[in-house]
Amino acid sequence: MRLSVCLLFIFFVSVSCAKKSGGSTPEPPMAKDTVYDETGCLYTAYNNLVMAGYQGWFAAEGDESGRGWYHLQNGSCGGFKPGCSTVDFFPDMTEYTRKYKTVFKYPDGSDVYMYSPYDEETVDLHFKWMKDYGIDGVFMQRFVVEVKDSNPKGKRHFNKVLENALKAARKYSRAICVMYDLSGCTPADVAWVEKDWAELQQLFQLFDNKEHPTYLRHNKKPLVVIWGVGFNDNRKYTIADADQLVTRLKGSNNRVSVMLGVPYYWRTMTKDTENSPLLHPLIKRADIVMPWAVGRYNSNSYNSVAGTELAGDLAWCNANQVTYVPLAFPGFSWGNLRNDPSLYNSIPRGKGDFLWKQVAGAKLAGAQALYVAMFDEIDEGTAIYKCAREADVPLHGDRQFIGIENELSSDYYLWLTGQAGRWFRGESGFSAVKPVR
Repeated sequence: MRLSVCLLFIFFVSVSCAKKSGGSTPEPPMAKDTVYDETGCLYTAYNNLVMAGYQGWFAAEGDESGRGWYHLQNGSCGGFKPGCSTVDFFPDMTEYTRKYKTVFKYPDGSDVYMYSPYDEETVDLHFKWMKDYGIDGVFMQRFVVEVKDSNPKGKRHFNKVLENALKAARKYSRAICVMYDLSGCTPADVAWVEKDWAELQQLFQLFDNKEHPTYLRHNKKPLVVIWGVGFNDNRKYTIADADQLVTRLKGSNNRVSVMLGVPYYWRTMTKDTENSPLLHPLIKRADIVMPWAVGRYNSNSYNSVAGTELAGDLAWCNANQVTYVPLAFPGFSWGNLRNDPSLYNSIPRGKGDFLWKQVAGAKLAGAQALYVAMFDEIDEGTAIYKCAREADVPLHGDRQFIGIENELSSDYYLWLTGQAGRWFRGESGFSAVKPVR
């Protein structure tokens, strides 16, 4: 949806290109005017933007979070060590200034280090990459079961990561938005989100346009995301619980815009979706709908699956005046998370072919924005940030780490996502053919 914007001032953001692993520098994204509206906001709509999800849930032994190798150690096999981890990919650690020694080794016998997003400089580096490669920003994941008052360490961790991200988003002029993930919630947990949302606004002055001019708006209201509505996987909360939450968040004056993360087959209410008469009315009350596509197709089945769904979803959303944001992901692998080697590379990346097929499918179908899953999720192998190549991953005992294809550089998926951003922001010269670097 277009917003009429009264321009106060325009200035150009200079793009500083970070040196990537491999020796050269990434191509700068298309020059973009930094345009603030009359209230001082930079991102006034989730339109012509390519944004990613940001988990921020990792911790390292020795960082100030006190959580050990959180979201890295696998309880089913006993820790974060060769033969045992929750992550399939491993980050390229070349550019991190603060890092923590692990018990892993590289093939040459050298030590392996890991980062922690609890550290401000680490999150700053990630947002610098977003700017360098032309990715518009991220949705900060907030896992409700991990940030409840009954989980003080979790709440402290995610508040600190969000604090780091808000600072970096302002520094690098990147869009930022809070996303609540309801996975594992009870009805009481869903209701509690309203309290946490109010606390964040108070704690961080979230909607102070001078403090956070890049917080994402939509339909002239600050945007908040509720993910996990309508899935038929035996969740304890209901669509009615989510509906009540949306009502309370919006209030009588419709004070926020809401994006709902829903199952992939939300429109037909089949397969992964609860067949409920409550779902479509709730989506119609929302401002944006984003279907969860991870694992719903691979490169071979994409055209037959997404071809039908994209067209139908867009037509439904246009008819009901709901903004439609499709999702794209680079691939999928969770052999270590599931402790099952047969699950390595469940959905191959294909040297970026799979990701670009989804980018082009969404753009050519008429989508105006894109959600990329995910910026940093190495657990399920969907990360687009700099990961070690196949030849450069640590040794992993009787298991393995999956690497970026050797023919590519560690930053390739950042670069390719940045190309998607250029296309969605209106630059010409792109098509269904993957761009050549």
